[in-house]
Amino acid sequence: MEGLFIPIGFFLAVFAILYVYWTTRTKERLALVEKGLDAGIFKGECSQLALVKWGIFLIAIGIGVVAGFALSRAINEVVAFFTAILVCGGLGLIVAYLVTNKLLNKE
Repeated sequence: MEGLFIPIGFFLAVFAILYVYWTTRTKERLALVEKGLDAGIFKGECSQLALVKWGIFLIAIGIGVVAGFALSRAINEVVAFFTAILVCGGLGLIVAYLVTNKLLNKE
């Protein structure tokens, strides 16, 4: 019976977060419309640079999982996975920053 409360609590928390997000977004848009401003700033444009950044980051996380598996034979399994994922994810973000900077300077 105790194991049932965790999933219910998780889904209630996710629902509460989404509800607050959507109601706040709606209130902001209505306030902009009332002032006569354009609410088009909320339309998310997914740029190619953002896709490159996410792609590099997710590839680095995948490499971190593989590296964590390799490290798990030498040290504690949990420590190996978390360390490798965080380090490779951070390196991936640094590489993504350098790549996107280079692409922006090229344009």
